Order: sequence, then structure tokens, then C-alpha cells
Amino acid sequence: MNEPLAIVYYMKEDLRQIWLQRNKAMARLFLEEWLACARASGIRMLEKFADTLAEHQAGILNYYDYPISTGPLEGTNNKIQLMKRQAYGYRDHEFLKLKILGIHETRYALVG
Repeated sequence: MNEPLAIVYYMKEDLRQIWLQRNKAMARLFLEEWLACARASGIRMLEKFADTLAEHQAGILNYYDYPISTGPLEGTNNKIQLMKRQAYGYRDHEFLKLKILGIHETRYALVG
């Protein structure tokens, strides 16, 4: 009954291996093999995802030319959004700018 779910889960875990390939050529080969397996799975949503992934293949493989991540940027944006929600109703935009600049200098530690 859960076979399609199990297949999708294992395919998702396998796709993570793309970031561990040694170079762009090996990553391209890995991705092409993964896309072929996804299309052969018979799971409509996985096939649709494979088509979307194939459209973005060039952008994904660009990681091997410029190995950077947007993770730190996303984390900072999340902190700014949280700060804005906590400060709802305040009108001092200069103070908000100082708080945003202060995010980068903050070091969190567990106290207790």
C-alpha cells in the first residue's frame, strides 16, 4: 500500500548524492541516471518532478562552477522576518536597521 511513498522517499534520499559528486561531469551523469529512474518509476508526481528538475539541470549543475549556498542568506532573512513580527507596531526604522546590522555580530549561547 505504501510502495509509491517508499519509492519516492528513497529516490529523494538518493538525489541528495548529487552534491557529493567529484566534478560537474559526474554530477551530470548522476542526474541523468536519476531522472531516468524517476521517469521509469510509474509514479506520476515523481515523473512530473523529474521533468521540472530536467528544466533546471543547468542551474543545478552550476553549483560545480560556483560552489556557494544561499543557506546563510536564507537564515538571515528568517531572523529579520522574526524580528519584524516581534516588533510589530514600532515606527523607528533606524532602530530596525541597527538591529538588522546587529544580527551579524550576535553570538548565541545556551545560558543556564
